[in-house]
Amino acid sequence: MVSRLPGAIARALLVVLLIVTPSMLLPGASSDAQQVVALVAIFGAVLTLVEYASSYPGLVEFRDAPPFNRVRFGSLFATVLLLTVIMRGHTDPTTMTEFITAVGTIIGHSIDFPYSPVRLVVLMMPDQTDAALVADVRTAAGLSYLISLLSLTVFVLALGVNRWPTRSGAFNVWVNLPTFDPTAGGDVVERLNRDARINIALGFLLPFLIPAIVKLASNIFDPVSMANPHTLIWTMTAWAFLPASLFMRGIAMGRVASMIEEKRKRTYAQAQKEQLQTV
Repeated sequence: MVSRLPGAIARALLVVLLIVTPSMLLPGASSDAQQVVALVAIFGAVLTLVEYASSYPGLVEFRDAPPFNRVRFGSLFATVLLLTVIMRGHTDPTTMTEFITAVGTIIGHSIDFPYSPVRLVVLMMPDQTDAALVADVRTAAGLSYLISLLSLTVFVLALGVNRWPTRSGAFNVWVNLPTFDPTAGGDVVERLNRDARINIALGFLLPFLIPAIVKLASNIFDPVSMANPHTLIWTMTAWAFLPASLFMRGIAMGRVASMIEEKRKRTYAQAQKEQLQTV
């Protein structure tokens, strides 16, 4: 546990930095909002510290199989940081904020074509929404969606280059898949492949389904106001990050299933070879 503690503390500090970034860079946050952010940051730091300081499984999947969680965290942090910088440019414009806003605007307009996830997010907004707010939503959606696609690309490349997850050592299914019970019944490989397909399907569909669900729910409940920059940042981040995270989880579980199947084949082949030698 002592050897794992420095890394756990570093990860906990990074989680705190991620959560408080919008509140630190954006002006006008109320004292109540700051207290809530501080509480969430403390909770996230404690959870991360306990997870990574312990050698036993907890809640975080693929904890000892980098770079799965590193890619996910990097994608999440980049999305929050860039969207925060764009929102800060409305009150405190600088060369950097204007540059990132211009890049985000170009990306948003490029991805905003019929039936695209970004177009569905824009159509999710109420008809009376101000044009400037619609432009901010388009920019945030386009930039966050592009970051999620880049994170998927990085993860897929890491799988091939690093022979994930076996290059860093033996893969412990119990530690890295704490919510997966291999004794629940049925073949482990089949269950892993089934869960992988479900996660990949959800990862592909959620960017399209979430705006449609929000649009339908707005007819019953009050729609979420994107006028608040904090709400805009976290909503767009969650909309892009959650599907990408599910997609990566599905790919990872499929890779684990393939690894177990290959190990079975080697074990069976070795057993047959030894049996023939004894005969």
